[in-house]
Amino acid sequence: MVELMFAVYATAPNPDDPLASLTVGERPDPEVPPGFVAVRVRAASLNMHDLWTLRGVGLKPEGYPMILGCDGAGTLPDGTEVVLHSVVGTPDWYGDETLDPGRTLLTEKHQGTFADTVVVPARNALPKPADLTFTEAACMGTAWLTAYRMLFVKSGLRPGQTMLVQGASGGVSTALVTLGRAAGLRVWVTGRTEEKRAVAAGLGAHDTFEPGARLPERVDGVFETVGKATWQHSMRALKPGGVIVVSGSTSGPDADADLQRLFFLQLRVVGSTMGTREELADLLRFCALTGVRPRVGTELPMDRAREGFTAMLSGDTAGKIVFTR
Repeated sequence: MVELMFAVYATAPNPDDPLASLTVGERPDPEVPPGFVAVRVRAASLNMHDLWTLRGVGLKPEGYPMILGCDGAGTLPDGTEVVLHSVVGTPDWYGDETLDPGRTLLTEKHQGTFADTVVVPARNALPKPADLTFTEAACMGTAWLTAYRMLFVKSGLRPGQTMLVQGASGGVSTALVTLGRAAGLRVWVTGRTEEKRAVAAGLGAHDTFEPGARLPERVDGVFETVGKATWQHSMRALKPGGVIVVSGSTSGPDADADLQRLFFLQLRVVGSTMGTREELADLLRFCALTGVRPRVGTELPMDRAREGFTAMLSGDTAGKIVFTR
């Protein structure tokens, strides 16, 4: 007899109506292959990647049903508290796993974290700092790790310089504001509504602006997750020699490159994807040392996951959306 567990999963790809494929129900208990560990999930955060999975991006039709959830935190069978690293590399790859051509994220090949239990490679379960709650720790593996790599690994910015974050209230954006402020940068943010700009200000942004607004001066670096809708503003906002770090394009990828401005002002455009296991470990230490914590906009029991997905689809976010068990 097959043992079942609670899970939130995608039944099939649905590009036009992603929530129609969202199911809150049961799935078989996972087997634990050699080299893997079973983690009892205590909290897991929602990411845009989960909506892409519902739409069928990055996963073939035969890969469904797929349990959703890229990251989370929980306990090993012996009670050890862990944070999950969602980038799963190939066994024979050495070095930066984000450059591994065979890498995947949870929910692309391996089942995800929106369930009672998730099975991951043993190296993907990192010790959870005691002073981080499970809810806070569940935000680290995707949004906060992405922001950490963008800011500290890819941008080259220094304390005292000025950074602009395009978009005020999403998971990566709120992480960038918090990390940038803690690292001693001057943090500016754009946001579509007064409420979203207030979220950024509450996190420590030194100033906030409407999208496309003329800034008081040009900035040293821009952090982009929006894409087409904000790209021209990002290019115009930079000082000569400045940098745009890009980790997403939620409004569409086909932005006007503005190549003449790019080469004439010697601007840099740098891509950034997720982060490494070592960077996640550094991020956890950074949070422990500085006391910074993720902003959780909505915390829901996992059986109310549809409410969280609906909020993310509509853009009604004010920080991370976290599901708990």
